[in-house]
Formats: sequence, C-alpha cells, structure tokens
Amino acid sequence: AMVELAGGMGYRQPNAAFTGPGVNPWSLDAWSGGSSSGSGSAVAAGLVPFAIGSETWGSILSPAGNCGVAGLRPTYGRVSRHGAMALCWTLDKLGPMCRSAEDCGLVMAAITGRDPNDPTSLARPFTLPRPPAPGKSRRFRIGVIKGTTDKVQPEVRKNFEASLKVLGAFCDVVPDVAYPEFPYGPAVGTIVAAEGASAFRDLIESGRAKELKVPNDRWGGYAASMVLAVDYIQALRLRAPMKKALDALYAKFDALVSPTRATVAYPVGPDFDKVYPGIGGGPAVIPAGNLAGQPALSVPNGLGENGLPTAFQFTGRAFSDETLVAVATAYQSRTDWHEKRPPA
Repeated sequence: AMVELAGGMGYRQPNAAFTGPGVNPWSLDAWSGGSSSGSGSAVAAGLVPFAIGSETWGSILSPAGNCGVAGLRPTYGRVSRHGAMALCWTLDKLGPMCRSAEDCGLVMAAITGRDPNDPTSLARPFTLPRPPAPGKSRRFRIGVIKGTTDKVQPEVRKNFEASLKVLGAFCDVVPDVAYPEFPYGPAVGTIVAAEGASAFRDLIESGRAKELKVPNDRWGGYAASMVLAVDYIQALRLRAPMKKALDALYAKFDALVSPTRATVAYPVGPDFDKVYPGIGGGPAVIPAGNLAGQPALSVPNGLGENGLPTAFQFTGRAFSDETLVAVATAYQSRTDWHEKRPPA
C-alpha cells in the first residue's frame, strides 16, 4: 500500500491509500509510515531484499524508522527520477530502503549517475566506502543537534542516548550543536503545495479528486492551487540562505545525528494530530535537509512503545552520501538492531 499521490493532497490519516493503510510488520495495528509505505513494510517483512522509496518531505526516512530498516535519502540529483510519479520537481528524490546501511550503499552504487531521461540527474556515481586498513581507521566527527530530544517519547530519547554511547567508541561526538533557525516547514509546505498542484492539475480540474480515499485529500488540491506566485517564489528564494547556513554548519562535521522520528509508528486508525499530542517539535531536520538537497540515512536503534522500532538519522553535507553509509555501517557493526526481525 502506497499513500495516494505521495501525499500530495495533504493527507492527515494513515489510510490515505486505495488498498488501506500500509501495515507495519512489527504490529498489524501500527502504520508503516508514508508515503513509501509499502517499501518499508516489504523490506521489514523480508518480502524483498530492498525497495526504492521516494522522498519529498520525509517519505523514505519515516517508513524506514517506523519499520526498523535502513533508509537512505540521497543528495538531490544523484538518482534519476525517470519513471517515478512527479510530485515536486525541485524536492523529489529516490533512494534505497534496505536491511542495513551497507546494503543501502550497494543499491546506491547501482542506481546513481547521469540519466538523459532526467535532466536534474548528475554524473556523480556512488563509490562504495572501503574498509579502513588495519590501524588506519580515522575517527568520525559527529555533531548532536541541540534540542532534538526535548519533546520525544521517553524510549526514543533513551535509545538515542544509547546510540551516542556506541558512536563515542569510534567517533568524536560533539554535543548541543545549534541548528540554523529558518522557517523550513512553511517553506517546504508552500513548495509542495504549488508544485503538487501543478503536477496534478489535470486531476484537480477534472473533478476526479473526489475519487481519492481520504475526505480532506479530495479538496486539498484545490487549496494548493490557491498558493500565490509571490509566496512560492519567496519560498524558493529562501532556499539560498538556508543552503548556505546549513552547508557552513555541516562542513564542520562528517554527520549530524538526531532521532528520525519523535515517536514510534502511529496506529492505523486516528488522524495524525490525535495520536501523540504534545510530542514533536525541535529542529525541523527532515524538512531542512530536503530543502537543501542534503542526504540522510536512518537506521534502527532499539524498540519503544508497544515493541515498535525506534531509529536515529545521520544527516550530512551535499554529496556526503558515502560518508553517511560508512559511519552508519560502523555503528551497525557494533549493534544488532538491524538484525532484529518482526514477531511472526
């Protein structure tokens, strides 16, 4: 099950899919996440060795975190989007969802590079990280984003802190790294609305949006069509100072880390805003990374409420995808959460 139109109409419920909500293999009462719902479920359930997800605002990282698998959102342009449904031309990215970070590297090596069918694709092949020679391994410099655990579930915080201790064995971990303050969420929302309304213009104007699964999706496209050109252009203009500030920060580190999500997977029934009120907030790391076209890699790091997986993410400078795979693989060589399997 995949979220209809990749969530382009502003879905607020897990059941925004023609076949019903994507079911989480760790609990049939929990959602697999979106919008790459089926990709996360299929990998976690062992139905496939890997799957491709698409991310505009978090649709690789969220289902990967919910389902206890690794999910890599690549640098914008490293993977061709030819053949995939367009939602937002300036934000859409395709990437692998796998059992481990190492597997994400293997898939990335096969799918990156220039594609004449996608003019935004880049001639930047992915080079698999090489294991360090004996006695030659270097310590990664990892920053912990300040305020990232202020409003998360207790288990999410506990597992994240345990992950930092593991990282400390082979990384120089810098605490309380201040994240640049910008309106990342509103900017992404404006761009998604405007570009999504353009991508689905025929559907919206034909009136067939009324056939969508979730009631608020049936009118979401009309609201998106009302975004003013000046607001859309302003959101695009804001990306330049955002990218500059983020690049200046990330240039000091091999990666920054934070919990992937503030909670475990939502139950399949209620609207999102009715599940865990008061939890969330903190730096908008996922929207910021998508706006700047930066890579991110989510890996599992424990179990939380109701026995559901928790996860944390490595985020990096543009084109640091290989470094993220290397540090996440080193983390997973010291833990076994990626080897855990959902209950039968």
